[in-house]
Amino acid sequence: MYELTVSKSFSAAHILCGYPGDCARLHGHTWTVQVKVKGEELDNLGMLVDFKAIKKELMNLIDQFDHRFINDLDGFGDGGVNPTAENLAFYIYRSLEKPVEALRAGIRMKEVSVWESPDAYATYWEDK
Repeated sequence: MYELTVSKSFSAAHILCGYPGDCARLHGHTWTVQVKVKGEELDNLGMLVDFKAIKKELMNLIDQFDHRFINDLDGFGDGGVNPTAENLAFYIYRSLEKPVEALRAGIRMKEVSVWESPDAYATYWEDK
């Protein structure tokens, strides 16, 4: 089994609705998103999949978050889910799953981690 990992960062603000502390107030992070994909076979160039292809799919997705107030985005905040690192990891995983797996037969999402800071992150994966 092979595993490939790409990471990208973006800056965005959020409020944790209902949180009993400082994070209930508007604040921002330089978020880092790490995407891991897996597969069993390499292509004729010896690659699982081109890093550039995964990075492109990730950038297309996180561009919607960059320099934004996440609570205002569809699916988050009022009427949606709280924009926690856990919920962002889930959202990014599910949003990238089909585009990434369409890049090459046999490629599957492994997990997505979302860092709020250099020492705090959440990871989402599915057992498949």
